[in-house]
Amino acid sequence: DGSLLVESAGIFLTNRSAGALASSWSSEAPPSQEVSAKLTGASLSVEEIAVTAAAQRHKLSVVLEELNRRLGTGDDESSPAKWDVKLLHSKDFLATLHLLVAMARAFQPDLVLPSNVKVEVVLVEVDKTGIKSDIQTEYLTEESDPGSDSLGSSGGEDAIAQLLKLDAHEILKAKTAILNFVNQKLSGLGLQVDDVDSQFADGVILLLLIGQLEGFFIPLSDFHMSPANHSEKVHNVTLACDLLLDLGLDVSNIDMQSIISRDVSATLKVLYALFRSHKRREQKSTQD
Repeated sequence: DGSLLVESAGIFLTNRSAGALASSWSSEAPPSQEVSAKLTGASLSVEEIAVTAAAQRHKLSVVLEELNRRLGTGDDESSPAKWDVKLLHSKDFLATLHLLVAMARAFQPDLVLPSNVKVEVVLVEVDKTGIKSDIQTEYLTEESDPGSDSLGSSGGEDAIAQLLKLDAHEILKAKTAILNFVNQKLSGLGLQVDDVDSQFADGVILLLLIGQLEGFFIPLSDFHMSPANHSEKVHNVTLACDLLLDLGLDVSNIDMQSIISRDVSATLKVLYALFRSHKRREQKSTQD
């Protein structure tokens, strides 16, 4: 989802739309110099205001050279940078996004960027025989197996664990987003979840949520609607885990006892796995 990328990289967008930022790279006083100076601490000897196109390209070239050096791009000829002075000066939106993602990774490595963010690029060529067009897929973040619901990441640490390393404001934003998703799906049952940390501990709402998302009814005789003790909670949460595994969601690395103990990390991992599975199914349905 491209919107997740823009939200995650929001530190660099700072009250600008991505399109406006792409447009302003080539302006008289582009933000590239401001951003570069703030992130790298380097003071570059360039004109404060570049009026002519030649002066703007020169200024952008100096700034980009310093940025590329800090980003380590251009060192490997087999994987050249996906941006250059010409592309940025011509307000190429895709090149600008690639640069922003590289900056986010280099200067704020704790920022969690979603994998498999991609755009479709339409290439149009006009020649004597007419107009030829081709559609190519361009990945903005690393590719991962779209068929896997594993919560692990390439670095060996899952997305929720990385999220919980951020400041309290970012964690609250993530919890709010998950709560909105959960309550939207449970609204048909007249249920409302206000606290992620505690309301899933007995497994009841988790089971009802799974049923709503997957479109099936779990017989009330199969679980304890009002669990009276710890063993009944264990029964409910274990049933939820079994259902998730049957649905192909990899939650084998999540300790169900941690959910009963109100461990927010374990609870968020399960809800995030459900969220990802549901969104992928929605996307596939839309494409079909």
